[in-house]
Amino acid sequence: MTEKEKMISGQPYLANGKELFTERQNAKELVFEFNNSHPKELKFRSEIIKKLFGKTEKGFYIEPPFRCDYGYNISVGKNFYSNYNCTILDCAEVKIGDNVMFAPNVSILTAGHPIHPEMRNTGIEYAFPITIGNNVWIGGNVVVNPGVSIGNNTIIGSGSVVTKDIPDNVIAVGNPCKVLREISDEDKLFYFKDKKF
Repeated sequence: MTEKEKMISGQPYLANGKELFTERQNAKELVFEFNNSHPKELKFRSEIIKKLFGKTEKGFYIEPPFRCDYGYNISVGKNFYSNYNCTILDCAEVKIGDNVMFAPNVSILTAGHPIHPEMRNTGIEYAFPITIGNNVWIGGNVVVNPGVSIGNNTIIGSGSVVTKDIPDNVIAVGNPCKVLREISDEDKLFYFKDKKF
């Protein structure tokens, strides 16, 4: 089994071999082109993301700068929007549903390292997939850790560190991120400085 096959299947692997190094370099070149493109080159940037990601649907938009490891493990649904400074370490699969919004500085991290220093110093890594459902809003400076699933219609509050699965239809916040409350029909009203719209 190759190191790439181990990586994709969630087994411990070494990332410094030729195949994975070459694939990361290829991704870095595409990301460099994307991040250094002129603001008017919207179509060019979209084409780069289509080359980079494993799957895209209609209506995606990513604000530069953006970073990822490989790209091909990332799939995004319809109407995906990511604000500035998104980082996706996609050593394992990252599935993002329809109508998902990322605020600035969101980090989606599938990669991890052993706890014990002797094992960690060998260079072994692991990666577990991350799934983000439909209609999810992830606030600024959120970190999503390896192996986490975030349910449909859920909001993750700014500054949260998501270490465990979050269910559908909730607002979750904190470090570690925990469910604050369910989203209700009352939330259909828009509040701004005590005014309802």
